[in-house]
This record gives sequence, C-alpha cells and structure tokens, in this order.
Amino acid sequence: MKIIKLPIYNIVVTLNDHGTGIIKSDLVGSIEEDIITSVILAHACAGVNIEDPKYIEGIKTLLDAIVNNVE
Repeated sequence: MKIIKLPIYNIVVTLNDHGTGIIKSDLVGSIEEDIITSVILAHACAGVNIEDPKYIEGIKTLLDAIVNNVE
C-alpha cells in the first residue's frame, strides 16, 4: 500500500497492491471537483507521478478555478 499526500486541498491518495485505490480531500460539493479527484486517482493508479511539482501546480490551478467559479 502507498499513501500520497498532495499539498493542495488535503488530497490524500491511498493505492493498494492491486492497482486501485481511494482518494480523499477537503473538496466537497461540485461534480467538477469529483471529476478532477477521480482523474487524479486514475492517474495515480496508472503510474503517473502525481507528486511532480508541475502536475500539482496544474491541478491546483484547475481546482482553484473551479472553486472560485462554482456557485
């Protein structure tokens, strides 16, 4: 099992030994936020380095835009 803690929105990805996992975060509410966290989990399960600073910056920019524009 591997636990990855991202420095944005308290995102925590827990990967198991079977190539699947779960994701938790402070993001609550919008379908857009659910979709983005699902994409992050899918990337992590596929072996993408979600801890890369450029990946994190891109996700942060996207989530900030969603949080600031969802009513």
